[in-house]
Amino acid sequence: MDELKERSEISELYKWDLSSLFASDAAFEEALDAIDDKIAAAAAFRGRLHSAEEILAFLKAEEEAGLAMSQLFSYSSLRKSEDTRDSKALGMYSRVYGKYAAFAGATAFAEPEFLANDEETLQAIVADERLQDYTFKLNDLLRRKPHTLSAGEEKLLAGLAEALGAPQFAAEALMDTDLVFDSVLNEKGETIPLNNANYIPLQMDNDRTLRKNSFQAYYKSYKQHINTFAAAYTGVLKAQAAEAQARGYASARAMALAADNIPESVYDTLVETVHAHMDLMYRYLRLRRRILKVDELHYYDVYAPLCAEAAAKVSYEEAQKLILAAVKPLGTDYVGQVQKAFEQRWIDVYPNKGKSGGAYSDGCYTSYKYIMANYTDTLNDVSMIAHEMGHSMHSWYTANSQPYHYSDYSMFVAEVASTVNENLLNDSLLAACTDPKEKLALLNERLEGFKGTVYRQTMFAEFEMKAAAMAMKGDPTNAEALCSLYEDLVRLYFGDEFVIDEEVRYEWSRIPHFYFPFYVFVYATGYCSAAAIAEMLKDGNEQKVKEYKEFLSMGGSRYPLDELKHAGVDLTSAAPLEIALKKFENVLAEAEKTADELGL
Repeated sequence: MDELKERSEISELYKWDLSSLFASDAAFEEALDAIDDKIAAAAAFRGRLHSAEEILAFLKAEEEAGLAMSQLFSYSSLRKSEDTRDSKALGMYSRVYGKYAAFAGATAFAEPEFLANDEETLQAIVADERLQDYTFKLNDLLRRKPHTLSAGEEKLLAGLAEALGAPQFAAEALMDTDLVFDSVLNEKGETIPLNNANYIPLQMDNDRTLRKNSFQAYYKSYKQHINTFAAAYTGVLKAQAAEAQARGYASARAMALAADNIPESVYDTLVETVHAHMDLMYRYLRLRRRILKVDELHYYDVYAPLCAEAAAKVSYEEAQKLILAAVKPLGTDYVGQVQKAFEQRWIDVYPNKGKSGGAYSDGCYTSYKYIMANYTDTLNDVSMIAHEMGHSMHSWYTANSQPYHYSDYSMFVAEVASTVNENLLNDSLLAACTDPKEKLALLNERLEGFKGTVYRQTMFAEFEMKAAAMAMKGDPTNAEALCSLYEDLVRLYFGDEFVIDEEVRYEWSRIPHFYFPFYVFVYATGYCSAAAIAEMLKDGNEQKVKEYKEFLSMGGSRYPLDELKHAGVDLTSAAPLEIALKKFENVLAEAEKTADELGL
């Protein structure tokens, strides 16, 4: 495997074009200097939010500052991701984060001041036709009134945002910059470098010696810092527990879900339904052990390709063609915009030294919807690009359909569009496949989706739920407690036949999403929702396609459960989860049949 390049060595063709945000770092600095005046303009409405006229004026001023802030935040965040060693980019991000905290503090008076009006005044304001574009937003504020603190208390919390974010920053710095990994040997005795960007590709290699060595070396580094990671995560847990208590919520989970009006029963139903279908996960792992021809299945075997001969390299250019073909059922407008995304360089394609690991979609209301990738020419990476493109297209449809104040869609629906794209890609590849080995590889990708997104993310969700409950009760959340909790859950989700290597108990420490509490469960609900939606879309039903694109265009103008119902999915019941898990069972049966045909 090639040594990572410096960013300067990578062609501009494969780097994102950030000019839709700022033409240069100098333009960014100019905008950063101007943000204080915009914050002050919004803050000047303190004590005045008692009429529809003043509230409308405040909302406009807040939006002007918010849009400018989001532009600054996106640019600095993307620049930081390019090379986490770049002190200039880190400084830009740090200063923007400070301004963001100042903005939040300066406008923290707004919600409590608005809600402090008497009931008659509140109803008159919400009913005023000058505010009709904000009706949903204002009614949502009324819903959350019992948990809104006084203006002074809200300002205090907002002012503490930067300090309370310190545990996340510490963990990110440790993961992305300070952790050093030993190089590892493959079965030929060759030395292979190990880093955050190539760890998962190494775990997907056919060389079991390389997989085992990289697995052990990777978690050796995390183990060496496990107490620091535990301290950082405990900081997050305690901060969430304290805020939940201050706001009068029964738990941090209740507070997190209330933001989107999601009943806790949706979370519980996910965990309970997945538990009821654990036999399918165990059955898949048995198929893995059988095809890989290993006496014991270890954690370093769970990403290995089931069909070695089918693990062909896929260039980025070929990936673009595959993705464009896959999304054809969504119509020419969707396909055309994806083509523009490729041509306009929304994507930062390849890994480089210092670049943040993983992948994400980001951007502001007026900019391109950028994708940070670490493309390594695998079929899995094609899916990754398709996935992130789903996020970016969701953002694009929303930005082109909604006003700024409804341009942020909920995290609860954020994983639907991305996973619909993954499903469409897999269906497209399977439809064109004639080779049984390639078919098995594609079926395995779908199985991996269920394993990694439905089962694994539900396991993460259960870990978060139990860790937060420990913190809420005052129980220890030190390294040993967290590692033991995680190990017990791995035993439950992977079964008795699976070998639990000692390194497994440290895996929780490398999951960055835990620093955004109660977010991971939406991956599982989103995946199940997407599986159901993709089934509706693949036969070309024009009405279903229309409803789906309307869903993509809703942004934050409705509650997420209502948006999903518009797309044909009702998550207040277990029905979508059952449909998705039935799909998992069908794909598993097809994979078993294909393995039989291949004599595996």
